Amino acid sequence: MSHGVDILLVEDNPDDLALVLRALRRYNLTDRIAVAHDGAEALDFIFCTGTYADRQVEDRPRIILLDLKLPKVTGLEVLQRLKADPRTRPIPVVMFTSSAQERDVVESYQLGVNSYIVKPFDLSELSEAIQQIGRYWLGLNRPTQG
Repeated sequence: MSHGVDILLVEDNPDDLALVLRALRRYNLTDRIAVAHDGAEALDFIFCTGTYADRQVEDRPRIILLDLKLPKVTGLEVLQRLKADPRTRPIPVVMFTSSAQERDVVESYQLGVNSYIVKPFDLSELSEAIQQIGRYWLGLNRPTQG
């Protein structure tokens, strides 16, 4: 299976986006990263609509790093759409958010998130978290081909 990108990073905060991208590059985890700045853009990318109509749904990312609090369409709504569609259900989704609220964690897992990680506020801890996420999901994890 050919993958156009390894990671779809869905993040609306420019500072967090820059930090995550810097950490991914620093640890040479992948240079095949797509960025969506809101939930609607993420859905367009994943389902190949709008400006991403030239993509193929089967050419899915290996992992989605999804923020919870997004403009237009929330992270939970994106997650729900992904897990409701058999074509995109197998994509691992890591909720990578600043929310540590128990209801957000519970609802994310009820909707099928694969992992829920609260973004560390410390720059070195954030960088370490990204390194561990990338190494696990892009190195150790064996994705389904279905």
